[in-house]
Amino acid sequence: MKELDKEEFKKQVVDYMKVLYFRTVEEATQQQLFQAVSYAIKDYIVDQWMETHKRCEEEDAKRVYYLSMEFLMGRALGNIILNLKGNKEIREALDELGIDLNAIEDQEPDPALGNGGLGRLAACFLDSLATLNYPAYGCGIRYKYGMFKQKIEDGYQIEAPDNWLKEGYPFEIRREEYAVEVKFGGHIAIHRDETGREIFTQEDYQSVRAVPYDLPIVGYNNGFVNTLRIWDAEAIDNFNLDSFDKGDYHKAVEQQNLARTICEVLYPNDNHYAGKELRLKQQYFFVSASVQKAVLKYMKRHDDIHKLYEKVCFQLNDTHPTVAVAELMRILMDDYRLSWEEAWEITNKTCAYTNHTIMSEALEKWPLELFSRLLPRIYQIVEEINRRFIIQIQEKYPGDFSKIEKMAIVYDGQVRMANLAIVSGFSVNGVANLHTEILKHQQLKEFYDMMPEKFNNKTNGITQRRFLLHGNPLLADWVTNKIGDDWITNLTHINELAIYADDEKCQKEFMNIKYQNKLRLAEYIKKHNGIEVDPRSIFDVQVKRLHEYKRQLLNILHIMHLYNELKKNPTMDFYPRTFIFGAKASAGYRRAKAIIKLINSVADVINNDTSIGGKIKVVFIENYRVSNAEIIFAAADVSEQISTASKEASGTGNMKFMLNGAITLGTMDGANVEIVEEVGAENAFIFGLSSDEVIQYEQNGGYNPKEIYNIDQDIRTVLTQLVNGTYSPENPELFREIYNSLLEDNGGERADQYFILKDFRSYEEAQKRVGEAYKNQAGWAKSAILNVAKSGKFSSDRTIEEYVRDIWHLDKITIER
Repeated sequence: MKELDKEEFKKQVVDYMKVLYFRTVEEATQQQLFQAVSYAIKDYIVDQWMETHKRCEEEDAKRVYYLSMEFLMGRALGNIILNLKGNKEIREALDELGIDLNAIEDQEPDPALGNGGLGRLAACFLDSLATLNYPAYGCGIRYKYGMFKQKIEDGYQIEAPDNWLKEGYPFEIRREEYAVEVKFGGHIAIHRDETGREIFTQEDYQSVRAVPYDLPIVGYNNGFVNTLRIWDAEAIDNFNLDSFDKGDYHKAVEQQNLARTICEVLYPNDNHYAGKELRLKQQYFFVSASVQKAVLKYMKRHDDIHKLYEKVCFQLNDTHPTVAVAELMRILMDDYRLSWEEAWEITNKTCAYTNHTIMSEALEKWPLELFSRLLPRIYQIVEEINRRFIIQIQEKYPGDFSKIEKMAIVYDGQVRMANLAIVSGFSVNGVANLHTEILKHQQLKEFYDMMPEKFNNKTNGITQRRFLLHGNPLLADWVTNKIGDDWITNLTHINELAIYADDEKCQKEFMNIKYQNKLRLAEYIKKHNGIEVDPRSIFDVQVKRLHEYKRQLLNILHIMHLYNELKKNPTMDFYPRTFIFGAKASAGYRRAKAIIKLINSVADVINNDTSIGGKIKVVFIENYRVSNAEIIFAAADVSEQISTASKEASGTGNMKFMLNGAITLGTMDGANVEIVEEVGAENAFIFGLSSDEVIQYEQNGGYNPKEIYNIDQDIRTVLTQLVNGTYSPENPELFREIYNSLLEDNGGERADQYFILKDFRSYEEAQKRVGEAYKNQAGWAKSAILNVAKSGKFSSDRTIEEYVRDIWHLDKITIER
């Protein structure tokens, strides 16, 4: 492994500044410095990247292809330097050049390749795979604008393009030589070859070139570099001169427009037909390109396609990449002339599916008309998979048509992608113990009863290198000073910290570190929000994707109640709180956007009311993303994990907060259950209905929230304030939809379907316990230290080792150093 030479590195930075910008270091802007330093760093790791590839080829290593619509990577420069263990030498070299590493790190945009927990999990998994020396490709899309850059204007979410590629991205490498063609539409012609076998050919189709851009994923201090491969779409022919000459200007650039739209945004608004069509195009585009290239790569070294599964595993990260099973079948049958039975056996042994939700609306279903028109050959294959599977159902459950209704892949005019993934692969995993049990015995019960051997659990994890070592250097140094640095690559060692939980000196040190991190966040809030917050107050934080089941609404309704209580009794015993939110709502999710407006409207009233003496502050952090998340996790005292029990598959934010010494305030949902198992219920604040109770209510048609509304005056007051102009004097009806959703059935939507009013008093009581506990700083510090110490299970390194052991069966590849 090439050693980093400080003088050589300085020369590279200077040389890149000349070549890229015709400037000296002294003349450069901060953005130009970031680019030059990043190119110099990339030069250093390219040798390791090539060596890793070479060793994997020499050992003919099996690879996992992690297919995901999202990779929420965060900034690369600081993370790469950290994983290289080059921080001291690089910082010294830059200091000598007069370059501030912290300042240029802030010039890097967060790559807009993901949105929420699904994408961040994929990023953590790639980090762990590289750190553990396992060969892998992450495969996704090179979005030009990601989901969107969130702006808050007058309290409303405004979506702006997130042009992260504007200045160019120094860590990517365009791999033109690996481009493949992806076809859409047209029709399928069938003819027979000389043996009488049917040959299927797609004709009159549109197509694009899928061109990969490779990004390095650097393992921690091991010389191992994996690849994130993101696909860009380009026109086969950029410009049709013949059409232009004939005056058909639209047709002249038709292919170019098709290619451009595919990679513009993550999750286009699918409230309309064109949005649904674009989303399906995106999914097939990156899946087809990835599967084609994986098969071609395998066949360069092997002459027997039948053994593909020995060297390749496709992991489907949720239902988005599920077309991979049909695309692999297409390639095996149409390109390699395998029989259905041969192709099916290979596909069955090659594809595995991770389920990330029990929410039925998130289990993708495509209109049959759209699916068959856009992907005609894929639809034929899906129809045949479905036909054969229905025969299996009928053989096992003769006469039971309810099984077909629940399990069929094509049913009621829809193609059900989760069903396709389960039937076609060899593994189906949930992402927390509770989630997997609900899948097995509730949501996917029929499949589990029929094929139990496929089901397994892999509780999610996070990488401690990003979210403690990089994101919270003060705490990371303190932990290392106490127990050594083994925790960086084996988080179970962090349990050794537990012996310091009762040490008075350590408690004070810990709380001081937390205070320093709160000062850092307070400065960020002052700069970006213009709000002054007290770092001595309790920082109570809920940052995550905004969805009704995650219950940001419960949080803000409780804040409204607290404010009412303080207004009635200004001298009441109350420990000051700073409530911090961060969340994006999908562009088409009207009610979620209304909740963002409500949070900001409540914040405007409370933050400007001097009569409460600053005892409550409410902050909504704009454009929540990985780079500001690291600052937030490090500063949090309380981790709000308050989803309706049974609805959150796992959560990973809960793990990041725990690792940084925040105490969970939550329901027994998702991975919260396992967090409490590790740290003990006495070191968390648990409230609310259990998952069994929620499921029981749902099976019985819900409950009547009006009973609570009629009996509980405080709740009635809070709800009335939604519609009497307290927080929207210019438009008292602004929050009427939220009010109605809590009290009125609406078509197929039950009143208060996420049990906000049902859990309100239990949540309030848990919040009171938080306030009382925080008064005892020593006791709070003890619980917080124990949360850090008991976080060892929740490393993505552990999760990946379980995937390798039970699903992927990869071998470690050692790089000589």
